[in-house]
This record gives sequence, structure tokens and C-alpha cells, in this order.
Amino acid sequence: FLRKKLSEFVQDENTTGEKQKEIERSIIKKFRKGIWRKFTKGIREYDLIQDGDKIAVCISGGKDSMLMAKLFQELKRHNKFPFELVFLVMDPGYSEANRKIIENNAKLMDIPITIFESQIFDAVYDSPCYLCARMRRGYLYSHAKELGCNKIALGHHYDDVIETILMGMLYGGQVQTMMPKLHSTNFEGMELIRPMYLIREDDIKHWRDYNDLHFIQCACRFTDTCTTCRTDGSSPSKRMEIKNLIASLKQTNPFIEGNIFKSVENVNLRTIIAYKEDGVKHHFLEHYDEWK
Repeated sequence: FLRKKLSEFVQDENTTGEKQKEIERSIIKKFRKGIWRKFTKGIREYDLIQDGDKIAVCISGGKDSMLMAKLFQELKRHNKFPFELVFLVMDPGYSEANRKIIENNAKLMDIPITIFESQIFDAVYDSPCYLCARMRRGYLYSHAKELGCNKIALGHHYDDVIETILMGMLYGGQVQTMMPKLHSTNFEGMELIRPMYLIREDDIKHWRDYNDLHFIQCACRFTDTCTTCRTDGSSPSKRMEIKNLIASLKQTNPFIEGNIFKSVENVNLRTIIAYKEDGVKHHFLEHYDEWK
């Protein structure tokens, strides 16, 4: 009996090891152009990592953050300058099933996660999603700093960026974007980085499906009420509305996504009625006569 169990254990470990290698190979080979190169390009272009950084790679359990963890492992394996990684999972009150999925995927993908708990879901049950997200980020900053980290990495991707640009314009009445990195205003010496900034969501989905991986759909434990989880177009989620709008516009203009992204890189202040800098509003009339 013991020999049989030991044999089964060794077989399971070997299978897991092979699966892990397949997942890693797919990043470097099959998805090299769409994922790996865009990951490294984003890090170089936005100067996201420096010598001696200790980065808390924040894992929610979804496809984006789990892929980000593997990308960081590959980067550390091949990179020439020293930096440290902590794979940080905050349990804000996951269902037992969702927590188990996260733990199993981390084991399958050989990601040495560090889990800490909070009770955010209980505190924000009747609150808007943005408040939950803000609280979760605060907990991540705090715990990462306790572990000696100077940066936290979040798994936001290219599609998140362009959706945020349109949401700000259509629902917030402002032109702004989700930045590739930010200094924390509440935790001195801490930075937030988004190393998947240039990676398309479709490529992430293709990587997930190619490797037959199954992640939690949403960090929210209230899956039945989580508006960002619905894909049938009936969701009251503003982000889902914007996602559907972009998909509709793309049918007549295949360059629409790239144009939205470039719009915040090609801002001409002489064609802007007003803008803010360091909290101070400036009007075009201030310099109008100088521009003639």
C-alpha cells in the first residue's frame, strides 16, 4: 500500500513538473512576440525595475496576475542585474473554493506565494468596487513594505489602459490614463508598477487556453453580483460598457485601440482649453498671445 501511494505521489510530482516546464516554455517560445517581448519592452520603456529592487508581485488569482508572476520568474532567471521578488497573495475573504484554486495553481506553476489575510470583503459588502480596490491596494502596500519591498506590481494590461482612458472621458469628464508606474502618496518610498502595460488581453487568454489553465474569474467573492464578470452585454458595469463600445468601434476601424492608446502620448497643450499641473488649473488664454 505504501509503495503504491509513494509511486502515485512521484508520478503526480513528475506530471506537475512537466506541466510547469510546458507553461514556462510557452511564454518564451509560442507567446514570445505577444507576451514576453511586450513584457520586457514595457519594463525598459517605462524604466520599471532598477538594481536592488525588492518587488511584491501581487497575485489576485486571475489570469493576468498569475501570468505576471511567471513573467517575473523568467525575467529573474535571464536578467543581468539583481532584484528580489515576493509573490504576495492577499486573501480579502475569498470563498474556500477560490482560495483553493489559487493555491493549486501556484503549486502547479511553481510560484512560491506568500498569503496574508484581511477582511475587506466583509467591510465593503455594500460599497462600490473602486472603494474595495482602493482598500485592497492599501493593504498590499502596507504588507509589502513590512516585507522590505519598495515596489508592488499589479497585473493591469493594455486593454485596461485604453478602457480607463475612455471611462475618464465619457464618465469622468477628464483626460487621464492608468499610468505605468506611480509613487505612492501614502507609503513613503513605495512605488506601484504595471509591467504588463503593453500586453493585450487576448494574448493572455490565448496563453491561458493553450496551457489548459483555469483561474478564478474575478477577485470578488460575490461572483453573482460582480458586474465585471459578465460578458453578455447586460452588465451595468461601466468598464464592461466601454469594453463593448471599443469592440463595436473596432468593427469599422481596426486601429481604434491603438489610436486610443496613442491619444494620451500625443497631447498638444496648444489645442487644450485647460489642463492641470500639480493641482493647479491652467487656461489656454494664459499663453494665447505668446503663441501668435
